[in-house]
Amino acid sequence: MPRTAVPRHAVLIFSGGLDSAVTAYKLRDEGATVSLLSFNYGQRHVKELAHAANLADQLGVSHDIVDLTSLGRILGGSALTDPAIEVPHGHYRAETMRSTVVPNRNAIMLEIAAGAAVAARADAVAFGAHSGDHAIYPDCRPEFFTLIEASMKAGNEGHIDAGFQLVAPFLNLTKADIVREGARLGVPFALTWSCYEGGEVHCGACGTCVERQEAFAEAGVADPTPYVPAQKGVVR
Repeated sequence: MPRTAVPRHAVLIFSGGLDSAVTAYKLRDEGATVSLLSFNYGQRHVKELAHAANLADQLGVSHDIVDLTSLGRILGGSALTDPAIEVPHGHYRAETMRSTVVPNRNAIMLEIAAGAAVAARADAVAFGAHSGDHAIYPDCRPEFFTLIEASMKAGNEGHIDAGFQLVAPFLNLTKADIVREGARLGVPFALTWSCYEGGEVHCGACGTCVERQEAFAEAGVADPTPYVPAQKGVVR
């Protein structure tokens, strides 16, 4: 799914996290109209949705939240949807992080976003996946995006924009690359939310918190994220 041009109007799957926030700022900087689409899919906490709404206000763009709360009951077996499963701590690439996989989540979200794009006459769906996701999440890999883009086009043939594309600008880049780009664009990193735990501040110990700390350190960018004091500055 090679990116051929800057989209005119992109519907961006927006979690309120660092990756999707930088994607939004990047698209806007390039001149695209951006519509944000967030999902309540019955996840462990919805704190990220409040951050998504705040960031949408900062960007001055439209933001919709899709209610898929019933999915949490049928997409079981994940620490992100089942409160009986403990959120694993440690490095993001560890085998224990497999428990954070939500079955088929990205395919569900992307196909809904495709429908929203067709309805809005947008010419792109955008997503903030990066290369660090590839090991654990099959629905963040390049081959998946190639196939899901083809599905979007086939499923909306005759209705979808002729130049439609699935935009994933960081698909083959690292989280540190995203932080560097976000710093260049002036993204308010402190307003983004990554933590799986959903406490008052980032826990600093779950896989995505560890990855976040590593990315800022590798990028050489100051990390403004408040962490649980005992975990602040911990990079495993």
